[in-house]
Amino acid sequence: MAISKEKKNEIIKKYARHEGDTGSTEVQVAVLTADINEINEHMSVHKKDFHSQRGLMKKIGHRRNLLAYLRRTDVQRYRDLIQSLGLRR
Repeated sequence: MAISKEKKNEIIKKYARHEGDTGSTEVQVAVLTADINEINEHMSVHKKDFHSQRGLMKKIGHRRNLLAYLRRTDVQRYRDLIQSLGLRR
C-alpha cells in the first residue's frame, strides 16, 4: 500500500529546495499527499478496512499541521505548494 521507493525519490527530487533535501515542509507534504492518494484508492476497494482508515486520518492530520505551519511561516511557498499538488485549500 505504501508508495514505492522510485516514486518517493521522484517526489523528493521535484519538491526539494536544494540538493539532498528530504525534510523540508514541501517534501514532507508532497510525500504525505502521495501516501494519502494511495490509501484513498485502497479504501475505495476495501471499505471496511478500519486500520487503514485510521492511518489515513493520521496522515491527513499530519499534512494539515504541516500546511498550517507553512502558511504561518511563508505564505507564498504555501500557495505554490497547494497549487502544484492540486489541493483544495
